[in-house]
Amino acid sequence: MTPRPGELRLASVNLFSGRSPADGLIDHDRVAAAVAGLEADVVALQEVDHAQPRSGLADQAGLVAAATGAVTHRFVPLVAGTPGEPGWTRADPHREPDGAATPRGPTYGIALASRRPVTAWHVLPLDPPRGRWPIPVPSQPGRVPLRLLWIRDEPRGAVAAVLDDPPLVVACTHLSFVPGVNARQVRRVRTWLAALAAGLDRPAVLLGDLNLPGGLPARLTGWTSLVTAPTYPSPAPRFQVDHVLATGLPPGTTWHADVVRLAFSDHRAVVVDLALP
Repeated sequence: MTPRPGELRLASVNLFSGRSPADGLIDHDRVAAAVAGLEADVVALQEVDHAQPRSGLADQAGLVAAATGAVTHRFVPLVAGTPGEPGWTRADPHREPDGAATPRGPTYGIALASRRPVTAWHVLPLDPPRGRWPIPVPSQPGRVPLRLLWIRDEPRGAVAAVLDDPPLVVACTHLSFVPGVNARQVRRVRTWLAALAAGLDRPAVLLGDLNLPGGLPARLTGWTSLVTAPTYPSPAPRFQVDHVLATGLPPGTTWHADVVRLAFSDHRAVVVDLALP
């Protein structure tokens, strides 16, 4: 079906590096089929591996882009090395990798893939907090978290795509898991994205894993939440940490939202059908 003018399907997917919490395996065909099945025009991706040994040196953003029929995509590396393992450092978020065939070392970050042409890309780096912080992890695949790991938080960031069809700025982010830090980061992203959208005289939509529960992101930003449903953990979600927030939507804009369990990831995907007048 050909979408009418102003219609756009948006999706946010925490890839979890392509891993399934049920079996602990990374199957790129499973990932590609699941994300393609969302039939989204723009897909925001978090926890994306590039040239990581644990995921077969794959270019996961490129694989998803190809599977969804994207005409363009942008991977933003935030970590050089492997998160959670010794030796990782901050990546240059403005450097695009050569691709899986000629990796410059493993990186990890966020991405946007679009079936609509993108006229410009914008990137916002976000600094991590100092120190080590507790994060719950499952003792076995598919189990309720039973133990805490004390780890350094990663550098974070946001990437925005400017669309002309429809006129919109779409952004992806993955914020800190540290309470308070994520609240400051979402305000920083709001300020950056609002200024970008205002300068282009168009609405903006922010998608991603904000690591903030329920209605808190909408209250912190003053933006409209387009999805209200639990998204984590995927098998039986109890919390919403994956969000779609919008600002500047013109009167008459409508939307419909779904939360979708995928064949991988510890998060459910969020999907929004947006119709601008």
